[in-house]
Amino acid sequence: MKNGNLNCWEVMECGRELRGKNVDLFGVCPAATDDRANGIHNGKNGGRCCWVVISAYYVKDAPGCCASGYNKCVECDFYRMVEASSELLLLP
Repeated sequence: MKNGNLNCWEVMECGRELRGKNVDLFGVCPAATDDRANGIHNGKNGGRCCWVVISAYYVKDAPGCCASGYNKCVECDFYRMVEASSELLLLP
């Protein structure tokens, strides 16, 4: 994968990817496993559209972006990075 197309777990270092350091505590993040979003914004599974995938899986006190809940996604540095490198379809 090209450097510009890193997935959220690679950038945020949350440890919730498959076999990640925080999986025992918080489980595997749905963005890392939801293959319905595979390829969106050139990411693996939901790794480059995590804000869509995690909206249904908010986990209180989880590390990384999931801890903030969906409403904070647009303030996330990763979201902004993808937004700057892609044409995001933003719905009102």
